[in-house]
Parts: sequence; C-alpha cells; structure tokens
Amino acid sequence: MTRKTVRIAMNGVTGRMGYRQHLVRSILALREQGGLDLGDGTVLWPEPVLLGRREHALREIAERHGLEHVSTDVDAVLADDSVDLYFDSQVTSAREESIKKAIAAGKHIYTEKPTATGLAGALELARLAHARGIRHGVVQDKIFLPGLLKLKRLVDGGFFGRVLSVRGEFGYWVFEGDWQPAQRPSWNYRAEDGGGIVVDMFPHWEYVLHELFGRVRSVQALATTHIPQRWDEQDKPYDATADDAAYGIFELEGGAIAQINSSWAVRVNRDELVEFQVDGTEGSAVAGLRRCRVQHRSATPKPVWNPDIPATEVFRDQWHEVPDNGDFDNGFKAQWELFLKHVYADAPYPWDLLAGARGVQLAELGLKSSAEGRRIDVPEISL
Repeated sequence: MTRKTVRIAMNGVTGRMGYRQHLVRSILALREQGGLDLGDGTVLWPEPVLLGRREHALREIAERHGLEHVSTDVDAVLADDSVDLYFDSQVTSAREESIKKAIAAGKHIYTEKPTATGLAGALELARLAHARGIRHGVVQDKIFLPGLLKLKRLVDGGFFGRVLSVRGEFGYWVFEGDWQPAQRPSWNYRAEDGGGIVVDMFPHWEYVLHELFGRVRSVQALATTHIPQRWDEQDKPYDATADDAAYGIFELEGGAIAQINSSWAVRVNRDELVEFQVDGTEGSAVAGLRRCRVQHRSATPKPVWNPDIPATEVFRDQWHEVPDNGDFDNGFKAQWELFLKHVYADAPYPWDLLAGARGVQLAELGLKSSAEGRRIDVPEISL
C-alpha cells in the first residue's frame, strides 16, 4: 500500500458541527481506521489544517487530538501549495467570500450548507468552481442517515407504488437562554447574521425530497418568529429577528405533495427529532434518524371513525420494523469518504455546488412565499 497525505484546510472547526461531526467523527475517524483505502493500492491519509479566528481555541483542539497545524490566516493557508482541499463550516454569512478565495487559489471545495446567503451568490460559486476545473461538493448528510437509507431502499424497491404524499416533522424546544442555556448559538436567531430556520432547514428538505421522491416544483410556506426575545452567550437579552419556525407545502415532480413543519419552538412528542411519513398506493412508511417502519397495503387495517367510544386499536403496533440489513457508518464520515474518492479516484459525486444552490434557491423562495402569502414555482437552475 502507498500512503498519500492529503492536507485539508478546515475552516470553522471550533463550532459544534464543524468540530464534532466533521473533524472528530469524520476526518479523525478516518485516521483512526488507518486512512481511506482507494482500492488501487493507495491509502489517503487526511492531515487537517485547523482554521478560524480564535487561535487559543484552535490550539486547544489541536493539543487535545495530537494535531500540528493551526492558523488564523486563511489567505496564507490558501496560498500554500501543499494544501489540496478547503472545507468550510463557518457561519453562513462568512462562507461565500471564503469559498471564492479558495476557488481562486485552485483548491477543491467541500462545504456545509447553505453555500451562500442568496441564490445569486450560490450560483456564482458553482459557476466559478466549474470554470476553474476543481472538484466541489456540498454536505447533504440527512440522506446518509440509517432511517432515510432504509426509506430509499423502499423507494428503489417499488414498495410504495405511486407516492401520494410526504409528511415531515422536525424540531425541538431550543431554550431561550435566560433560565437555561440555549442549545443553539445566538446568531441562528438573527437574520442579519444569516440565521433563521428556513435558511437552515429548507436546503435539507430540498435534497431529501429531490433524492428520494423528485424535484420540488413549487413551494408555499409560512415562516414566523414564535419567540421574539432570547439571551445570548453573554447572558444578554437580544431581539430574535430571524424565523424560528416554518410550515411548508412542496409540490414535487410526479405529483406527490410534501408537507414539512420545522420548528425550534416545539416540544417533541414523536420517536425521533425528525420523522417523515410517506404514503403510497401500495404501502406507507415512517422514517426517522435511525428507524423505519412500514405498513403494506395487504396488512392495512380498516379503522372506523367513532368518537363515542375509546380507540380499540393500538395503531403503532400495526407497523413493522425495516431491518438494518447492514452496518451504518456515521453519515458525515460516509459522505467525506465519497467526496475524497471523487477528488482522488475520480469516483462519481452528484452533490456539488449546483446541488447546494438548489437548496439556497428553495430557502429564498420559501421566505418570499411567506412574505407574499402565495405559492411560488421553483424553476430549474443550471450553470
């Protein structure tokens, strides 16, 4: 085996997602398993270069994990020819400009979403990367969750027949920050800093719906701010200027209708933090992060509406568990592996910056739909 070291500039690893999912559970996990086998006698060895604004935080992370390279100078790292790849998990408002610089420096791009604060910027990134001839990919982690992988297995196997509808519920109660610390950073609730649940979650719903059921053709949404005041990391009150809940209806190519509620102001009364129910002519399924349960047409009961007597059926017991039928790795790590193989072994990778732009487009049109109180068509975009 030949070991090839790949230096990856990782910008934003002091944040929760950048640190836990991308650095620890993806890149460091790849190192712990001995690198990434490309199948041709080459093993990739990822060498992260930690980037950010707070040097002391970067050094603390580096010392904790035995890493050598940290920097607060993005331009200097991008000018380093030994760095092949740039990864971005910064706050959304800082991402677009940094990715532009990385493209100009000829680095391959892998980034969290949304890729930009608006569709024009997201499309520009995709076009710049295409013109530069670099490889580029966008994190689309939800489709790598065990529950959704099982759901895709059902779709691919024709279990549903014709898909009629998709109903999604996502969210949990994020504490305001006054009497219990918030679980999310305060910038998430300031529109001027790129916050808002539409901007955060509609890009996820775009690729989940697109990959499993078909392209989104129209959107009708209502976005609102249920909690108007919150407390920041310094225990100071601030006005929440971004939406913390959104209720969307999406018409899909092929005729299916999706309804997805997203909220940071909801208390969970379901099995998982996100669940999708898919109903088709031949069967139905309910999928979450890990589990997926089904009810086939042949085993569907015949309930009768009667509000005068207690329910005589335990409806949840009438569904059957879809087996794992395999081992499921961390979804972020699985996608990192696919992207690295795309860059260094020419493997296919469909989730590029144009796919990321579709997510930004849906969020932008969702906010427009909410502001104007109407359904809006979602046109196809291209380079």
